[in-house]
Amino acid sequence: AAGLAGAVPRMFGFQAANAAPLVEGRPIENPQTVATAIRIGNPASWDGAMNALKESNGHIAKVSDEEILAAYKLAARTEGVFAEPASAASLAGLIHCVRDNLIPAGSRVVATLTGHGLKDPDNAISVAGLEPTVVAPETDAVKRLIGL
Repeated sequence: AAGLAGAVPRMFGFQAANAAPLVEGRPIENPQTVATAIRIGNPASWDGAMNALKESNGHIAKVSDEEILAAYKLAARTEGVFAEPASAASLAGLIHCVRDNLIPAGSRVVATLTGHGLKDPDNAISVAGLEPTVVAPETDAVKRLIGL
């Protein structure tokens, strides 16, 4: 309406493979995924999501927990973005779409990663592959740990 876009953007959505009611077209009774924020078997926004998909000539697909965690680590390692696994599902899906040639060359793409990694610290610890060192919440204790 403001004249800033010449067309409706295509909306792409990605759900965790074992918690993908929109992709499956039916509620999932016991959804399971490492991406806890999208572990929803019967979303309240079902109709709105499907309308956005249809109206924008969009795409919806599933990504595995392994793909979500790989994208989670990729965002942290290459961009310094500490997102929660549910947010990394958008990046995992984007990787799928590029691999499958679903996005034309030269397209402008926005992948939304809104959830901070501290929303799910247990996953961060398990994916890191090492146990964190716990110190007292005091400046001197932190300084001692890092050698200052």
